[in-house]
Amino acid sequence: MKKTFKLIDLDCANCAAKMENGIKKLDGVIDAEISFMTQKLTIEAEEESFDKIMKQAQKVCKKIEPDCVIDI
Repeated sequence: MKKTFKLIDLDCANCAAKMENGIKKLDGVIDAEISFMTQKLTIEAEEESFDKIMKQAQKVCKKIEPDCVIDI
């Protein structure tokens, strides 16, 4: 399953790269891409654990850039 989400308050291209790498390392994630220019996260993951993965992805984003929110 592949979905795209809007990122709110993403202020740093370097932080976006760190978040992308962190999300890619989560269990069940097939691929992840963050576009700083469009402020979007595209994530491909196993459908049965997608909600759990999104909660973990939100934690990764908060750890790197505390003001950033994934608009789910």
